[in-house]
Amino acid sequence: MLEIIHEDDDIIVVNKPAGRYVHPSPGHERGTLTEELVRLRPALRTVGSVERPGVVHRLDAGTSGVLVFAKNRRAYLKLRACFESHTRLRKTYLAVVQGRPPQPAGTLETTIGRKPWDPRRMACDVPDGKRAVTHWTVLGHHNGRSLVEFVIETGRTHQIRVHAAHLGCPIVGDDLYGPKPVRGRLLLHAVEISFPHPATGKTVTFAAPPPPDIIYA
Repeated sequence: MLEIIHEDDDIIVVNKPAGRYVHPSPGHERGTLTEELVRLRPALRTVGSVERPGVVHRLDAGTSGVLVFAKNRRAYLKLRACFESHTRLRKTYLAVVQGRPPQPAGTLETTIGRKPWDPRRMACDVPDGKRAVTHWTVLGHHNGRSLVEFVIETGRTHQIRVHAAHLGCPIVGDDLYGPKPVRGRLLLHAVEISFPHPATGKTVTFAAPPPPDIIYA
């Protein structure tokens, strides 16, 4: 059963479980969040694209946490513009990483783009990469792993995963950017999001408490 954090006339905010795809993709056509949301709220079918109804931003399948959907065209257009420009948008994540970042807190700014020789993976400082800014704060360290808060100014594909690996501390469970073999899921959770509400323009904040595998990893 999908956990709905908040719902009003314009938006639905859910707590995405790890392992679920947001919308259909090749090889993953069924069991997506959009499929369940359209079943619960049939009017959502007409918002946005047919393939991605209501979708204004995404989380990787392995990532859990707070995720926002638009319920009407006006909200969809305003939220898409907000998420594309990152204007008045703040996204906070928690991750368990291997090792420890080089400093207790810091900012990493690079470009991120797709690897020409491996289109599944992104990398820093590749040709045609786009600006990516990530702030991190180490919250704790135990048994060779660190609990880190990440706040991103930009929303590039796999941004936190790529930047964590670039810092020398890949996220635990990352099968693309971490060491092999991988056991368990990607320990990355979208814990909080703030953005201007599409109807009022006032900043709203929603949170999804981290699951036990993040806190007790």
